Amino acid sequence: MIHSKRHGEILRLLKEEGTVTIASLADRLGVSLETVRRDVKPLTGNGSVLKMHGAIGLPSMAGEAPFERRMRDNAEAKRLIARMVAATIRDGESVMLDTGTTTSFLARELLGHRRLTVVTNSSDIARTLATVNGNKVYMAGGELRSDSGAAFGASAIDFVSRFSVSHAVISIGAVDAAAGLADYDLEEAEFARMVLSRGQRSLVITDHTKFGRQGLVQVCGFDGFSELATDQAPPRDIASALAEAGARLSIAAA
Repeated sequence: MIHSKRHGEILRLLKEEGTVTIASLADRLGVSLETVRRDVKPLTGNGSVLKMHGAIGLPSMAGEAPFERRMRDNAEAKRLIARMVAATIRDGESVMLDTGTTTSFLARELLGHRRLTVVTNSSDIARTLATVNGNKVYMAGGELRSDSGAAFGASAIDFVSRFSVSHAVISIGAVDAAAGLADYDLEEAEFARMVLSRGQRSLVITDHTKFGRQGLVQVCGFDGFSELATDQAPPRDIASALAEAGARLSIAAA
């Protein structure tokens, strides 16, 4: 691939994914790290690309909130997962969703459904599904976080604990064969744990980049949910842990 074509490919990947690491670019373009750094240098020099620690992004992202930036990361994978899960939810059913980029994608895929009862702590999800198609939306109260517009804490947990739903769905930050599901924030982990306990079906949705990560706070082991939906087959040790716990594995096809 010649120099100018690589520039075009780099910009295309950034428009699709928001941020891309230098190591990932080298792998996907089939060139060395040194070649990628040389390719990126003129793009950062003329302002087309924003340089970050070990990665690059688009300048337009600088003013985005963290949640908006995360919505761009692996967007196509999250959309595939959301589309697959939405197809398993029927009109008139009840759904509980925690805050997260993959659950926000699921909310958008549910816009074609009717008469849903939705319980969430996410203002993004509530705003997406409220006042359309005869839906009822209940949002947990409390102080909204500035980065995600989501409510956490004792009042939010107490609120959702009063509901029993058909589908309880969480997104997750880390999936490890030994530690199970984990996140990076105590309040988010506590809320997610409560959500999983309120559904006839307890579903974890996450893209493949979360496999093998170790979070700060455990949400639950592999026996704490009934199904995991993702976009690629997990590593063998995680697949074995899921099978041993009796959790169903669903993989979204492109």
